[in-house]
Amino acid sequence: MKTPEDGKKITFEGGKWKVPDKPIILYVEGDGIGPEIVSSAIKVINAAVEKAYKSKREIKWMEVLAGEKGEKVKGDRFPKETQEALLEYRVVLKGPLETPIGKGWKSVNVAIRMMLDLYANIRPVKYIEGIESPLKEPQKVDMVIFRENTDDLYRGIEYPYDTQEAKKIRDFMRRELKVEVEDDTGIGIKLISRFKTERITRMAMNYAIAHGRKKVTIMHKGNVMKYTEGAFRDWAYDLIKREYRDKVVTEEEISKQYNGQVPPGKILVNDRIADNMFQQIITRPDEYDIILAPNVNGDYISDAAGALVGNIGLLGGANVGDSGGMFEAIHGTAPKYAGKNVANPTGIIKSGELMLRFMGWTEAADLVERSILTAISSRKVTQDIARFMGVKPLTTSEYTNELINIIHTL
Repeated sequence: MKTPEDGKKITFEGGKWKVPDKPIILYVEGDGIGPEIVSSAIKVINAAVEKAYKSKREIKWMEVLAGEKGEKVKGDRFPKETQEALLEYRVVLKGPLETPIGKGWKSVNVAIRMMLDLYANIRPVKYIEGIESPLKEPQKVDMVIFRENTDDLYRGIEYPYDTQEAKKIRDFMRRELKVEVEDDTGIGIKLISRFKTERITRMAMNYAIAHGRKKVTIMHKGNVMKYTEGAFRDWAYDLIKREYRDKVVTEEEISKQYNGQVPPGKILVNDRIADNMFQQIITRPDEYDIILAPNVNGDYISDAAGALVGNIGLLGGANVGDSGGMFEAIHGTAPKYAGKNVANPTGIIKSGELMLRFMGWTEAADLVERSILTAISSRKVTQDIARFMGVKPLTTSEYTNELINIIHTL
Protein backbone atom coordinates (compact mmCIF):
# COMPACT_ATOMS: atom_id res chain seq x y z
CA MET A 1 0.00 0.00 0.00
CA LYS A 2 1.80 3.06 -1.28
CA THR A 3 0.63 6.59 -0.49
CA PRO A 4 0.50 8.89 -3.56
CA GLU A 5 3.25 11.48 -3.09
CA ASP A 6 1.40 14.55 -4.37
CA GLY A 7 -2.05 13.72 -2.98
CA LYS A 8 -3.71 15.25 0.08
CA LYS A 9 -6.39 14.06 2.48
CA ILE A 10 -10.01 15.12 2.32
CA THR A 11 -10.87 16.76 5.64
CA PHE A 12 -14.17 17.56 7.33
CA GLU A 13 -15.38 20.56 9.30
CA GLY A 14 -18.84 20.65 10.80
CA GLY A 15 -19.98 17.86 8.49
CA LYS A 16 -18.74 19.71 5.39
CA TRP A 17 -16.17 18.25 3.02
CA LYS A 18 -12.90 20.13 2.48
CA VAL A 19 -11.56 18.68 -0.77
CA PRO A 20 -8.10 19.52 -2.13
CA ASP A 21 -7.42 19.60 -5.87
CA LYS A 22 -5.64 16.24 -5.67
CA PRO A 23 -7.48 14.23 -3.00
CA ILE A 24 -6.37 10.77 -1.94
CA ILE A 25 -9.33 8.41 -2.19
CA LEU A 26 -9.15 4.76 -1.17
CA TYR A 27 -10.61 1.92 -3.17
CA VAL A 28 -11.35 -1.73 -2.44
CA GLU A 29 -11.59 -4.00 -5.47
CA GLY A 30 -14.02 -6.36 -3.78
CA ASP A 31 -14.88 -9.97 -4.46
CA GLY A 32 -16.44 -11.71 -7.48
CA ILE A 33 -17.03 -9.13 -10.22
CA GLY A 34 -15.63 -6.42 -7.95
CA PRO A 35 -12.18 -5.98 -9.56
CA GLU A 36 -13.70 -5.56 -13.04
CA ILE A 37 -16.40 -3.08 -12.12
CA VAL A 38 -14.23 -1.02 -9.74
CA SER A 39 -11.57 -0.73 -12.46
CA SER A 40 -14.28 0.43 -14.85
CA ALA A 41 -15.59 3.01 -12.38
CA ILE A 42 -12.15 4.48 -11.72
CA LYS A 43 -11.50 4.86 -15.46
CA VAL A 44 -14.84 6.58 -16.06
CA ILE A 45 -14.47 8.88 -13.03
CA ASN A 46 -10.94 9.81 -14.09
CA ALA A 47 -12.15 10.64 -17.60
CA ALA A 48 -14.91 12.86 -16.22
CA VAL A 49 -12.57 14.68 -13.85
CA GLU A 50 -10.00 15.26 -16.61
CA LYS A 51 -12.68 16.52 -19.00
CA ALA A 52 -14.23 18.84 -16.41
CA TYR A 53 -11.08 20.29 -14.86
CA LYS A 54 -8.15 19.47 -17.20
CA SER A 55 -4.98 19.27 -15.12
CA LYS A 56 -6.34 21.42 -12.27
CA ARG A 57 -7.88 18.49 -10.42
CA GLU A 58 -7.08 14.79 -10.17
CA ILE A 59 -8.08 11.96 -7.87
CA LYS A 60 -5.13 10.11 -6.38
CA TRP A 61 -6.40 6.57 -5.95
CA MET A 62 -4.94 4.30 -3.30
CA GLU A 63 -5.87 0.62 -3.06
CA VAL A 64 -6.54 -1.01 0.29
CA LEU A 65 -7.13 -4.73 0.71
CA ALA A 66 -10.25 -6.44 2.03
CA GLY A 67 -12.30 -9.55 1.37
CA GLU A 68 -10.77 -12.39 -0.64
CA LYS A 69 -7.77 -10.32 -1.73
CA GLY A 70 -7.08 -9.31 1.87
CA GLU A 71 -7.29 -12.94 2.92
CA LYS A 72 -4.95 -14.02 0.13
CA VAL A 73 -2.31 -11.33 0.59
CA LYS A 74 -2.50 -10.55 4.32
CA GLY A 75 -4.29 -13.59 5.78
CA ASP A 76 -7.14 -11.36 6.95
CA ARG A 77 -10.36 -10.29 5.26
CA PHE A 78 -10.06 -6.89 6.93
CA PRO A 79 -6.34 -6.26 7.54
CA LYS A 80 -5.07 -3.83 10.17
CA GLU A 81 -3.37 -1.73 7.47
CA THR A 82 -6.70 -1.27 5.72
CA GLN A 83 -8.41 -0.23 8.93
CA GLU A 84 -5.67 2.30 9.66
CA ALA A 85 -5.89 3.75 6.13
CA LEU A 86 -9.69 4.08 6.40
CA LEU A 87 -9.37 5.97 9.66
CA GLU A 88 -6.70 8.21 8.08
CA TYR A 89 -8.30 9.01 4.71
CA ARG A 90 -12.00 8.37 5.48
CA VAL A 91 -13.35 8.17 1.90
CA VAL A 92 -13.51 4.88 -0.02
CA LEU A 93 -14.98 3.53 -3.26
CA LYS A 94 -15.75 -0.09 -2.44
CA GLY A 95 -16.52 -3.06 -4.65
CA PRO A 96 -18.95 -5.72 -3.38
CA LEU A 97 -17.60 -7.93 -0.61
CA GLU A 98 -18.83 -11.39 0.30
CA THR A 99 -19.55 -12.23 3.93
CA PRO A 100 -18.83 -15.98 4.07
CA ILE A 101 -21.44 -18.09 5.82
CA GLY A 102 -20.26 -19.49 9.10
CA LYS A 103 -19.34 -18.41 12.60
CA GLY A 104 -16.41 -16.09 13.08
CA TRP A 105 -16.92 -14.08 9.90
CA LYS A 106 -17.97 -10.48 10.30
CA SER A 107 -19.30 -8.16 7.62
CA VAL A 108 -16.55 -5.80 6.44
CA ASN A 109 -19.28 -3.48 5.17
CA VAL A 110 -20.79 -3.14 8.65
CA ALA A 111 -17.33 -2.81 10.20
CA ILE A 112 -16.48 0.15 7.95
CA ARG A 113 -19.82 1.82 8.67
CA MET A 114 -19.25 1.53 12.41
CA MET A 115 -15.58 2.50 12.24
CA LEU A 116 -16.26 5.75 10.35
CA ASP A 117 -19.69 6.34 11.94
CA LEU A 118 -21.37 6.37 8.53
CA TYR A 119 -24.84 6.87 9.90
CA ALA A 120 -26.68 7.73 6.68
CA ASN A 121 -27.34 5.17 3.97
CA ILE A 122 -28.26 7.22 0.91
CA ARG A 123 -29.78 5.69 -2.20
CA PRO A 124 -30.93 7.76 -5.18
CA VAL A 125 -33.57 5.90 -7.22
CA LYS A 126 -34.36 7.47 -10.59
CA TYR A 127 -35.68 5.85 -13.73
CA ILE A 128 -33.37 5.74 -16.76
CA GLU A 129 -35.13 6.01 -20.10
CA GLY A 130 -34.92 2.78 -22.12
CA ILE A 131 -34.82 0.37 -19.17
CA GLU A 132 -37.69 -2.09 -18.86
CA SER A 133 -39.73 -1.39 -15.73
CA PRO A 134 -42.80 -3.08 -14.17
CA LEU A 135 -44.48 0.34 -13.88
CA LYS A 136 -46.68 1.92 -16.54
CA GLU A 137 -45.09 5.33 -15.93
CA PRO A 138 -41.63 4.65 -14.53
CA GLN A 139 -40.47 8.14 -15.50
CA LYS A 140 -42.30 9.34 -12.37
CA VAL A 141 -39.74 7.60 -10.14
CA ASP A 142 -37.19 10.09 -8.84
CA MET A 143 -36.55 9.74 -5.12
CA VAL A 144 -33.63 9.72 -2.70
CA ILE A 145 -33.85 7.50 0.38
CA PHE A 146 -32.08 8.48 3.60
CA ARG A 147 -31.92 5.43 5.84
CA GLU A 148 -30.56 5.74 9.38
CA ASN A 149 -27.69 3.27 9.51
CA THR A 150 -26.67 2.74 13.13
CA ASP A 151 -29.80 2.41 15.27
CA ASP A 152 -32.95 0.28 15.43
CA LEU A 153 -33.15 -3.54 15.38
CA TYR A 154 -30.04 -3.78 13.21
CA ARG A 155 -27.87 -2.95 16.19
CA GLY A 156 -28.13 -6.69 16.69
CA ILE A 157 -29.16 -6.80 20.34
CA GLU A 158 -31.00 -10.10 20.40
CA TYR A 159 -30.91 -13.39 22.25
CA PRO A 160 -32.11 -16.91 21.31
CA TYR A 161 -35.09 -18.09 23.33
CA ASP A 162 -33.13 -20.82 25.13
CA THR A 163 -30.30 -18.64 26.50
CA GLN A 164 -29.79 -17.33 30.02
CA GLU A 165 -29.89 -13.78 28.66
CA ALA A 166 -33.37 -14.28 27.17
CA LYS A 167 -34.56 -15.93 30.38
CA LYS A 168 -33.29 -13.01 32.48
CA ILE A 169 -35.09 -10.50 30.28
CA ARG A 170 -38.32 -12.52 30.34
CA ASP A 171 -38.11 -12.78 34.13
CA PHE A 172 -37.50 -9.04 34.43
CA MET A 173 -40.47 -8.27 32.17
CA ARG A 174 -42.76 -10.46 34.25
CA ARG A 175 -41.51 -9.27 37.63
CA GLU A 176 -40.87 -5.57 37.07
CA LEU A 177 -43.04 -4.64 34.07
CA LYS A 178 -45.94 -7.03 34.67
CA VAL A 179 -45.77 -8.23 31.04
CA GLU A 180 -46.48 -11.91 30.44
CA VAL A 181 -43.99 -13.50 28.05
CA GLU A 182 -43.98 -17.13 26.90
CA ASP A 183 -40.96 -19.24 27.83
CA ASP A 184 -40.17 -20.05 24.21
CA THR A 185 -39.79 -16.37 23.24
CA GLY A 186 -36.61 -15.05 21.63
CA ILE A 187 -35.73 -11.46 22.51
CA GLY A 188 -34.77 -8.62 20.19
CA ILE A 189 -34.43 -5.01 21.35
CA LYS A 190 -35.41 -2.07 19.16
CA LEU A 191 -33.47 1.08 19.99
CA ILE A 192 -34.13 4.49 18.42
CA SER A 193 -32.47 7.55 19.93
CA ARG A 194 -33.22 11.23 19.58
CA PHE A 195 -29.59 12.10 18.78
CA LYS A 196 -29.34 9.62 15.91
CA THR A 197 -32.75 10.60 14.58
CA GLU A 198 -31.82 14.28 14.57
CA ARG A 199 -28.52 13.86 12.75
CA ILE A 200 -29.99 11.77 9.90
CA THR A 201 -32.84 14.28 9.65
CA ARG A 202 -30.38 17.15 9.44
CA MET A 203 -28.43 15.43 6.66
CA ALA A 204 -31.60 14.71 4.68
CA MET A 205 -32.76 18.32 5.02
CA ASN A 206 -29.39 19.75 4.03
CA TYR A 207 -29.36 17.49 0.98
CA ALA A 208 -32.91 18.52 0.03
CA ILE A 209 -32.00 22.20 0.25
CA ALA A 210 -28.69 21.84 -1.61
CA HIS A 211 -30.26 19.85 -4.46
CA GLY A 212 -33.51 21.76 -4.85
CA ARG A 213 -35.75 18.89 -3.77
CA LYS A 214 -39.41 19.70 -3.08
CA LYS A 215 -40.60 17.26 -0.40
CA VAL A 216 -39.31 15.29 2.58
CA THR A 217 -41.45 12.37 3.78
CA ILE A 218 -40.83 10.80 7.20
CA MET A 219 -41.49 7.04 6.98
CA HIS A 220 -42.53 5.31 10.21
CA LYS A 221 -44.80 2.76 11.87
CA GLY A 222 -45.55 5.07 14.76
CA ASN A 223 -49.18 4.07 14.98
CA VAL A 224 -48.01 0.76 16.49
CA MET A 225 -44.44 1.39 17.74
CA LYS A 226 -45.28 4.71 19.37
CA TYR A 227 -42.13 5.27 21.43
CA THR A 228 -39.56 4.15 18.86
CA GLU A 229 -40.80 4.82 15.33
CA GLY A 230 -43.41 7.25 16.61
CA ALA A 231 -40.62 9.06 18.40
CA PHE A 232 -38.54 9.02 15.18
CA ARG A 233 -41.40 10.88 13.49
CA ASP A 234 -41.83 13.39 16.32
CA TRP A 235 -38.12 14.06 16.74
CA ALA A 236 -37.67 14.55 13.00
CA TYR A 237 -40.51 17.09 12.90
CA ASP A 238 -39.16 18.88 15.98
CA LEU A 239 -35.67 19.18 14.47
CA ILE A 240 -36.99 20.41 11.14
CA LYS A 241 -39.24 23.05 12.73
CA ARG A 242 -36.46 24.17 15.06
CA GLU A 243 -33.61 24.43 12.55
CA TYR A 244 -35.31 24.84 9.15
CA ARG A 245 -38.47 26.78 10.02
CA ASP A 246 -38.03 29.40 7.29
CA LYS A 247 -37.47 26.78 4.58
CA VAL A 248 -40.30 24.32 5.21
CA VAL A 249 -44.05 23.98 5.40
CA THR A 250 -45.99 21.04 6.81
CA GLU A 251 -48.98 19.30 5.27
CA GLU A 252 -51.20 20.63 8.04
CA GLU A 253 -50.01 24.18 7.40
CA ILE A 254 -50.70 24.14 3.67
CA SER A 255 -54.18 22.81 4.38
CA LYS A 256 -55.02 25.49 6.95
CA GLN A 257 -53.05 28.48 5.70
CA TYR A 258 -52.24 28.08 2.00
CA ASN A 259 -55.35 26.52 0.39
CA GLY A 260 -53.55 23.23 -0.14
CA GLN A 261 -50.71 24.76 -2.17
CA VAL A 262 -47.04 24.71 -1.20
CA PRO A 263 -45.73 28.29 -1.11
CA PRO A 264 -42.95 29.03 -3.63
CA GLY A 265 -39.48 28.23 -2.35
CA LYS A 266 -40.70 26.04 0.52
CA ILE A 267 -40.04 22.32 1.05
CA LEU A 268 -43.10 20.30 2.02
CA VAL A 269 -42.51 18.05 5.04
CA ASN A 270 -44.98 15.24 5.69
CA ASP A 271 -45.06 11.73 7.11
CA ARG A 272 -46.55 8.41 6.04
CA ILE A 273 -47.18 5.07 7.70
CA ALA A 274 -44.65 2.52 6.45
CA ASP A 275 -46.96 -0.19 5.13
CA ASN A 276 -49.07 2.34 3.22
CA MET A 277 -45.93 3.70 1.57
CA PHE A 278 -45.17 0.38 -0.09
CA GLN A 279 -48.43 0.70 -1.99
CA GLN A 280 -47.98 4.35 -2.76
CA ILE A 281 -44.47 4.19 -4.23
CA ILE A 282 -45.99 1.82 -6.81
CA THR A 283 -49.30 3.57 -7.46
CA ARG A 284 -48.15 7.17 -6.93
CA PRO A 285 -44.35 7.26 -7.12
CA ASP A 286 -44.27 10.93 -8.13
CA GLU A 287 -45.55 11.86 -4.66
CA TYR A 288 -42.21 10.83 -3.15
CA ASP A 289 -39.02 12.86 -3.35
CA ILE A 290 -36.81 12.56 -0.25
CA ILE A 291 -37.70 9.64 2.04
CA LEU A 292 -36.37 9.74 5.62
CA ALA A 293 -36.59 6.38 7.39
CA PRO A 294 -35.30 4.49 10.42
CA ASN A 295 -32.97 1.58 9.76
CA VAL A 296 -35.30 -1.38 9.18
CA ASN A 297 -37.93 0.52 7.18
CA GLY A 298 -35.17 2.19 5.18
CA ASP A 299 -33.72 -1.18 4.23
CA TYR A 300 -37.08 -2.45 3.01
CA ILE A 301 -38.14 0.66 1.10
CA SER A 302 -34.73 1.00 -0.59
CA ASP A 303 -34.97 -2.39 -2.28
CA ALA A 304 -38.66 -1.96 -3.07
CA ALA A 305 -37.95 1.38 -4.73
CA GLY A 306 -35.04 -0.14 -6.64
CA ALA A 307 -37.37 -2.66 -8.23
CA LEU A 308 -39.49 0.16 -9.68
CA VAL A 309 -36.76 1.21 -12.10
CA GLY A 310 -36.37 -2.28 -13.49
CA ASN A 311 -32.73 -3.06 -12.71
CA ILE A 312 -31.23 -2.81 -9.23
CA GLY A 313 -27.78 -3.17 -10.80
CA LEU A 314 -28.06 0.38 -12.12
CA LEU A 315 -28.27 1.89 -8.66
CA GLY A 316 -25.44 3.27 -6.59
CA GLY A 317 -25.42 4.05 -2.93
CA ALA A 318 -23.49 5.84 -0.23
CA ASN A 319 -22.86 5.40 3.45
CA VAL A 320 -22.00 8.84 4.75
CA GLY A 321 -21.33 10.45 8.12
CA ASP A 322 -20.07 13.81 9.30
CA SER A 323 -16.46 12.83 8.65
CA GLY A 324 -16.32 10.15 5.98
CA GLY A 325 -18.02 8.22 3.23
CA MET A 326 -18.14 4.76 1.68
CA PHE A 327 -19.53 4.60 -1.86
CA GLU A 328 -20.62 1.27 -3.29
CA ALA A 329 -22.95 -0.50 -5.68
CA ILE A 330 -25.91 -2.10 -3.94
CA HIS A 331 -25.71 -5.48 -5.69
CA GLY A 332 -23.69 -8.52 -4.66
CA THR A 333 -20.49 -10.16 -5.85
CA ALA A 334 -22.10 -12.25 -8.65
CA PRO A 335 -19.27 -14.84 -8.56
CA LYS A 336 -20.53 -16.83 -11.56
CA TYR A 337 -19.80 -13.81 -13.77
CA ALA A 338 -16.41 -13.02 -12.22
CA GLY A 339 -13.55 -12.67 -14.70
CA LYS A 340 -15.81 -13.05 -17.76
CA ASN A 341 -15.85 -9.39 -18.78
CA VAL A 342 -19.66 -9.33 -18.88
CA ALA A 343 -20.65 -7.57 -15.63
CA ASN A 344 -22.51 -4.28 -15.68
CA PRO A 345 -20.43 -1.65 -13.83
CA THR A 346 -23.13 1.05 -13.85
CA GLY A 347 -24.03 0.67 -10.16
CA ILE A 348 -20.50 1.32 -8.91
CA ILE A 349 -20.05 4.10 -11.49
CA LYS A 350 -23.24 5.74 -10.16
CA SER A 351 -21.75 5.40 -6.68
CA GLY A 352 -18.70 7.25 -7.94
CA GLU A 353 -20.97 9.94 -9.36
CA LEU A 354 -22.56 10.32 -5.91
CA MET A 355 -19.09 10.55 -4.37
CA LEU A 356 -18.17 13.35 -6.78
CA ARG A 357 -21.30 15.24 -5.74
CA PHE A 358 -20.38 14.98 -2.06
CA MET A 359 -16.92 16.25 -3.00
CA GLY A 360 -18.51 19.27 -4.65
CA TRP A 361 -17.16 18.25 -8.06
CA THR A 362 -20.55 18.67 -9.69
CA GLU A 363 -19.30 19.24 -13.23
CA ALA A 364 -17.54 15.87 -13.28
CA ALA A 365 -20.54 14.15 -11.68
CA ASP A 366 -22.83 15.58 -14.36
CA LEU A 367 -20.55 14.20 -17.07
CA VAL A 368 -20.71 10.72 -15.54
CA GLU A 369 -24.50 10.89 -15.34
CA ARG A 370 -24.89 12.14 -18.91
CA SER A 371 -22.57 9.47 -20.29
CA ILE A 372 -24.68 6.69 -18.74
CA LEU A 373 -27.94 8.20 -19.99
CA THR A 374 -26.49 8.63 -23.48
CA ALA A 375 -25.13 5.07 -23.65
CA ILE A 376 -28.41 3.51 -22.57
CA SER A 377 -30.51 5.68 -24.91
CA SER A 378 -28.16 4.61 -27.72
CA ARG A 379 -28.69 0.98 -26.67
CA LYS A 380 -25.00 0.55 -25.92
CA VAL A 381 -25.38 -1.71 -22.91
CA THR A 382 -24.07 -4.81 -21.18
CA GLN A 383 -25.71 -8.25 -21.41
CA ASP A 384 -28.09 -7.83 -18.46
CA ILE A 385 -29.89 -5.00 -20.28
CA ALA A 386 -29.16 -5.98 -23.88
CA ARG A 387 -31.27 -9.13 -23.65
CA PHE A 388 -34.36 -7.04 -22.90
CA MET A 389 -33.57 -4.53 -25.63
CA GLY A 390 -32.85 -7.21 -28.22
CA VAL A 391 -29.44 -5.77 -29.07
CA LYS A 392 -25.90 -7.13 -29.13
CA PRO A 393 -24.34 -6.73 -25.67
CA LEU A 394 -21.14 -4.88 -24.93
CA THR A 395 -18.54 -6.43 -22.67
CA THR A 396 -17.63 -4.67 -19.43
CA SER A 397 -14.55 -3.14 -21.02
CA GLU A 398 -16.41 -2.14 -24.20
CA TYR A 399 -19.12 -0.44 -22.15
CA THR A 400 -16.47 1.35 -20.10
CA ASN A 401 -14.78 2.63 -23.26
CA GLU A 402 -18.17 3.73 -24.62
CA LEU A 403 -18.79 5.86 -21.54
CA ILE A 404 -15.32 7.37 -21.74
CA ASN A 405 -15.75 8.17 -25.45
CA ILE A 406 -19.08 9.84 -24.72
CA ILE A 407 -17.51 11.93 -21.95
CA HIS A 408 -14.82 13.10 -24.39
CA THR A 409 -17.50 14.33 -26.80
CA LEU A 410 -19.62 16.14 -24.22
